[in-house]
Amino acid sequence: MECQSQHTTNRLPSSLLHLLSNILILYQTVPYLPASSLLALGATSKSFKEIIYETPHVFRYLNLSDVKSAKPKGGELWRYAQLDENLTEDEFYGGPLRGIFNNLRNRNLLVDVQTLILDGLSVPSDLLSEIILNDSYNVRILSIREVLNLNEAKLRGALRYSCRPSRPKNTPRLQGLYIFGPKDIQQAVKSQKQVNVYPAGIAPIDTIPNYGVTSSQGAQLGAQWNRRSEIALEESMLHEGEVWSPGSGNVFSKPIHNDWAAIMVYCEGIISFDAFPCKGPRHSASLPRDSSGPWYNRLQNHIDARVATHSLNDCSSCGSSKDALVLGQSPMFMFPLLSPPPLHASTTNAAKTPFQLSKSREKLMVRCMDCLRDRYCENCHKWWCEDCFEGTGMISSTSSSQVSPSSKTETETIKFSLSRSCLFCGLNCHECIKKTQLRCKICNGGYCTIHNEGAIGALAVVDERENYIDSFSPVEFQYENGYDLPSLDI
Repeated sequence: MECQSQHTTNRLPSSLLHLLSNILILYQTVPYLPASSLLALGATSKSFKEIIYETPHVFRYLNLSDVKSAKPKGGELWRYAQLDENLTEDEFYGGPLRGIFNNLRNRNLLVDVQTLILDGLSVPSDLLSEIILNDSYNVRILSIREVLNLNEAKLRGALRYSCRPSRPKNTPRLQGLYIFGPKDIQQAVKSQKQVNVYPAGIAPIDTIPNYGVTSSQGAQLGAQWNRRSEIALEESMLHEGEVWSPGSGNVFSKPIHNDWAAIMVYCEGIISFDAFPCKGPRHSASLPRDSSGPWYNRLQNHIDARVATHSLNDCSSCGSSKDALVLGQSPMFMFPLLSPPPLHASTTNAAKTPFQLSKSREKLMVRCMDCLRDRYCENCHKWWCEDCFEGTGMISSTSSSQVSPSSKTETETIKFSLSRSCLFCGLNCHECIKKTQLRCKICNGGYCTIHNEGAIGALAVVDERENYIDSFSPVEFQYENGYDLPSLDI
């Protein structure tokens, strides 16, 4: 009987305290738990309090984006804030976060925070300056995407001061800053509702056979949720870094001030961002004006530092991408931080390495809009490099690899132009214009089939195959189909 009882005891699952006592399991688990859950767990018993408060780096990853006490409450706080006339604007807007940080500092937990997520919260520049420059913080990865009440000019000044040549050794502690991209969307795992019909007089619990602890209703439900969590995690990892996928065009929904490019150049190799300065050849042009070198290396064509915003494929003419960043060959400090911030590491190398490495992600070709002006199609995202197109309306391209080797050295001139056929479409190449524009044979006016803008007489008509008619005469179309068309003054 005693042996049977001991055998049954060994089959029971391990307790939560026993699992979290393993430091490896603890470190892999705590990044998925909110701070409130960790504090509540530490308040349940002395054993859990010892694990949560005395184990180092339990609060290494701290996400405050969903904490209610960290969100601004507007007018309710104003009534209490007006009692103190000496309260500054930054102290008012940063009050909720300062209260949380003071609470963590009193518990000696703030120094353990190395990855801090403040997306969507009210974060004034004075508070960020403290996080970057104050010794009481040890933040390595900081995310402040879509924050409120932020003075970007003051933040740039704090970053420049932290990276000054005369800075103390091993400073700044901050290594990566997420600020330009959108904040991460919380992926809620939705369960499908399943309605089971049971025979009369039988409870749902009676229909589940009892084969032990793992066959109970709670264990089965837990296993299903664990599997759904794994699927959600796999999907988030697969979509990691897709914002920089080749040929995706503009990767930022909001414009970025040009002063940020100068800060990125100044902090290069010290602090990384979720964007990086453009590496086009015109940004480093230094040849004299009358030099015989390439046109983009002359001083008159020089462009100041700009943030690279458009992800590109290879050149549509020669197929080259000379200034592209290649993972494993280019220095890691030149790559941007990938979203979302890493959970289990607080290093920039972990934040820059794609989870699933493929050939399309090995190379990163991104340019600023000033480098692409008049050489980039805003519809299909094709572009032409500086060697192929200077801006005079002609492209000099070498033959493709399908041509015989004897003719590969020949250079043929191809007509090329970008035009704005529609105000809303922007600059498009000839192929895109041919697909989206109709032209009236009477007034020779253009018509955009996407935005329904252009000549009145050029009607956009869709046939049974859902294909737009390329060009037609309104008069001929009237007699063939019996439609009444508006009169045209010719």
